[in-house]
Amino acid sequence: MQDVSAGLSGIGLELPAPPAAAGAYEPVSEAGGLLLVSGQVPVRDGALAHAGRVDDSRMDEALESARLCALNVLAQLGAATPGRRVKISRITVYVSSDPSFTRQHEVANAASEVVRAALGGDGRHSRAAIGVAALPLGAMTEVEAVAHG
Repeated sequence: MQDVSAGLSGIGLELPAPPAAAGAYEPVSEAGGLLLVSGQVPVRDGALAHAGRVDDSRMDEALESARLCALNVLAQLGAATPGRRVKISRITVYVSSDPSFTRQHEVANAASEVVRAALGGDGRHSRAAIGVAALPLGAMTEVEAVAHG
């Protein structure tokens, strides 16, 4: 994958090492020219960094959680496609939400901004933001992606 370091440093972030898969699946699979990135939770240094449900009082943490998930998506793509130019076509952002929380789209913006900063025009994508009752490992957010390249 193209170098994303400059774009990420512009927003004060750096690409982590790709997290290990938490089960019997591939972090990235390729089919028909598409790169399908498995859902990435907010893991940092092998440990879950953000857990629990989001409500308005936890918005800042939810934004950080979504950013970390997006970084993990980029790390997985980089590991799977060394030296290739990659374009992200779509991301789906899942937010473990309190029943009264309706700002999932704002949480998803944090992930979208990371992807756009890292990849520039190749990071322009469509998106879905979905509130859910729970996520794997008790994660606060999860991001999956479809890319090509």
